[in-house]
Amino acid sequence: MDIVLSRKSIAAAAAKAAVEAAVAHAGALNKAVVAAVVDGSGDLVALLRADGAFKASIGIARDKAYTAAVFGASTDDLSAALIANPTLHQGISMQPGVILFGGGLPMVVDGHVIGGIGVSGGSENDDRACAQAGLGALGLG
Repeated sequence: MDIVLSRKSIAAAAAKAAVEAAVAHAGALNKAVVAAVVDGSGDLVALLRADGAFKASIGIARDKAYTAAVFGASTDDLSAALIANPTLHQGISMQPGVILFGGGLPMVVDGHVIGGIGVSGGSENDDRACAQAGLGALGLG
């Protein structure tokens, strides 16, 4: 029986590159967003708030990243998987740090969730595109 587990995690430099790419993509869309990256346990590794981004977007971006990382699914996919059971959908969505709308993506390498990225400040489509740009900067998207 193993008593110690080894987990892969997003490196700080990679997390920084991802949030910078997400915020830069938003700038190209003329949007001011917040991008956050968490490790596989949901702990914050990097966060970048564009000039003019809403303060509330800080927590929302972090929570989208957390949700994607700890569930290992995009916030959209998690919501879709739960929607058939409204009680479960509502119960999960009421858990601290969980968000069930677009803009959160898991970061997966070799089948291992190493973190999550969340973006907030634009429309759901904008946030999704910016999160995808963050993954793309790391060769994950």
